[in-house]
Amino acid sequence: MASVLLPLAKGFEELEAVGLIDTMRRGGIEVRVVYLEDELQKELVLGANGITIQADMSIYNVIVDDFDMMVLPGGWGGTYALAENTRVIELVQAFKAKKIIGAMCAAPFVLKKAGVLGSDYTCYPGAKEEIDHPGYREDVKVVTDGNVMTSRGPGTAVCFGLAIVERLVGKESMQAVKEGMLLDYC
Repeated sequence: MASVLLPLAKGFEELEAVGLIDTMRRGGIEVRVVYLEDELQKELVLGANGITIQADMSIYNVIVDDFDMMVLPGGWGGTYALAENTRVIELVQAFKAKKIIGAMCAAPFVLKKAGVLGSDYTCYPGAKEEIDHPGYREDVKVVTDGNVMTSRGPGTAVCFGLAIVERLVGKESMQAVKEGMLLDYC
């Protein structure tokens, strides 16, 4: 079974995180949500819009070989926290080197900081200037550049999830999830 690591930090974009987790799990992917250990109740992570998600484990317990991919949801608060966390940067670089790395909305900022953002990418339009990297694409919902996948924002989370399902599980599984969720816009 394919496995995805999804780290959350305070201020993450809830729609992106839940949309990704739900879509990937429907596609047969095991998704492990991890926290950064910077909160009093560490496994409970507060999103940008006041919704709390319970994570499965600490990012410091992650073993790269246990996962096929790492995916970062956006939200500037969470993105900045991920970008400043040494362990996150180490993991992003390790996943880029031998696995698949994904980021959406503002989170391609973390990929740029880690030095792994490819030559083609997309992100939330308002994040483009802060990411300040050539190769920005605004004409598609999901961009795949080798083993780096990016997506635009909350409204594209399920489309991004479908692209991940197709990449890790296959087109047939992706199509079944797409039809089951009535996703005719992806």
